[in-house]
Amino acid sequence: MESDIKVEEITISYRSYRFRTPLKFGAVVVTESLSLIAQALVKRKGGGEALGFGTMPLMCEWAFPDPRVEHDEKLEAMKLVAEEYARHIEEEASKGVYLHPMDWFVRFENDLYGISDAVSRQLELKAPLPSLASLVAVSSIDAAIHDGYGKANGICSYEGYGPKYMQRDLSFYIGPKFKGKYISDYLKPMYESMLPVFHLVGALDKLTRDEVTPEDPKDGLPVSLEEWIERDGIFCFKVKLTGVNMDWDVRRTVAVANVAREVLGEKFGRTEYYLTVDFNEMHTSPAETLEYLGRVKREAPEVFERILYVEQPISRELNKYMFDIRAAAALKPVLADEAITDLGSFDAALSLGWSGAALKVCKTHSLSLLLAAKCEELRVPYSVQDLTCPGLALVHSAGFAARTKPIKGFEYNARQYLPHAFPEIQRKYDEIFLVKNGYVRPGVLNGTLGLGLSM
Repeated sequence: MESDIKVEEITISYRSYRFRTPLKFGAVVVTESLSLIAQALVKRKGGGEALGFGTMPLMCEWAFPDPRVEHDEKLEAMKLVAEEYARHIEEEASKGVYLHPMDWFVRFENDLYGISDAVSRQLELKAPLPSLASLVAVSSIDAAIHDGYGKANGICSYEGYGPKYMQRDLSFYIGPKFKGKYISDYLKPMYESMLPVFHLVGALDKLTRDEVTPEDPKDGLPVSLEEWIERDGIFCFKVKLTGVNMDWDVRRTVAVANVAREVLGEKFGRTEYYLTVDFNEMHTSPAETLEYLGRVKREAPEVFERILYVEQPISRELNKYMFDIRAAAALKPVLADEAITDLGSFDAALSLGWSGAALKVCKTHSLSLLLAAKCEELRVPYSVQDLTCPGLALVHSAGFAARTKPIKGFEYNARQYLPHAFPEIQRKYDEIFLVKNGYVRPGVLNGTLGLGLSM
């Protein structure tokens, strides 16, 4: 098609930031972030070229948690995978190949894992780079190609996912049941003007101002949950729990709910608030998830009613453990996150009783689009989650959430842990970074080209 593109050149750079306060999830504490910044110069088959952008933090603590491999080795492996993946795409484009961005992704999806295996051997890693880390590594490149595609065609990239711009319908990507259907069939026609944000309550985070100590940051930003609510009017909360201390987890859930209810009521006259809970795989079986939900329901029924879903309570290795999670999912939706790295793993999760998926653009824009379409077709719930995304990564995530139909809103926690990262991007997209009454305004992306990303 005349709208197809070839990728002339991919440029990769990096930027690192320290976390304002440590972020604890599962058994991990994160204190710094390295973002990969990709620029893709693309050329349209029918004429014209454009520069696309994409960024994503290489959160190896989440994507590659194996303790046998050192942190610096993990980062080096992810960087090498991204750089080699870029070379593969450039080499293919040099042969005069023009494709839609979805087809650029599919063409190299299998190659990606071969690249990852080669890098693991080259660095002599004590554990191979997992699929999730490989996806995170190349997600900036994938986003830059989608962004450049829209710009080269003079359209918003989300307009390019229908029959006018795609040679193949979804049956090629997902299966025969999707014959005659396209990604665009499952998207909103415009960016949602306003979206609620989910505020992350890490396991180390202070809940009330009475807990704040002289050692906490003194940069004019809130420290405790109480102060964040007072400043931003947030009413959606994602609570990180230990998964190993049931009493603490139940108390923490209720404590967060109490702070939210009290502050929102006193300052804003608001009774509406929502919770999600994330165990980051720390439960050893679904029985623990069921016990947690049962205890919250018995001990604090009003809090239980406010829980929208539970996120990835047990191991991401679904095929290894084959846990059936239907009993817990009968109480609250249980969404798979780390477990989903392709369409096959999503199908495996559904077969084991998982309710739906937690989508993250760090698993690539392409895969996120396919998963969103499949969730919509199957009428299963999904959320849009964060990877402590700073800069354009946050703009990308907000835009994706604003064009799809996730539960309630989307997670945005870089403002808590990386509030000073990419200041030039924050100024440029201030309506997306600034939270007012619990909302950001991704509607400012309406009328922009590509994914609306520019440095």
